[in-house]
Amino acid sequence: MIVPLSDEPDVEEAVADLNHQVRDAGLTAPAGQTYRRYSMQYWLMKSEPEECSVDDVIAMPEATVPWFGVRNYQARNFMRDQMRLGDGVLFYHSSCARPGVVGLGEVASSAYPDATQFEPGSKYFDPKASPESPRWQLVDIRVTEKTRTLDLAELRAQDALADMVLLRRGNRLSITPITAHEWRTILRLLRESPT
Repeated sequence: MIVPLSDEPDVEEAVADLNHQVRDAGLTAPAGQTYRRYSMQYWLMKSEPEECSVDDVIAMPEATVPWFGVRNYQARNFMRDQMRLGDGVLFYHSSCARPGVVGLGEVASSAYPDATQFEPGSKYFDPKASPESPRWQLVDIRVTEKTRTLDLAELRAQDALADMVLLRRGNRLSITPITAHEWRTILRLLRESPT
């Protein structure tokens, strides 16, 4: 079992206690597994508002959308291999008049095959993919809050975000990891009035 990491100082003690309880009860974890903790991860996910805006997602059942149409292997691998339920998400509008962070969310599912790869009429159709051997995975994203727009100029003005993948020259990935420090900085900026 994976136990989420929190800011509480006694998390390590709690995880160790779970392992002792399992052992003391005479139970064996499957395949010798033990309880361990993981660090919550954070992601910036770009969407073109003409295709799927933050308002569109909020209007969907449970404010949740399958993050379909990703056709970049690195972005796919982030969803398939690294994203976990509950990871934090910055919802980012791209390819629009004012690109920027427009909402907060969370990963709401494990990875599963993107059905658009099998649909011949879809612009995301992949003739090399089959239901038996899917090539493209997605996760569901739940929007938890619509925010003010935190645009690129404001992001670039922050020294604390100087190393953010989004701000690197030539970056065009639709999904990028962000650090916990970058996440906290952006949350702080979103709570402030724009400069």
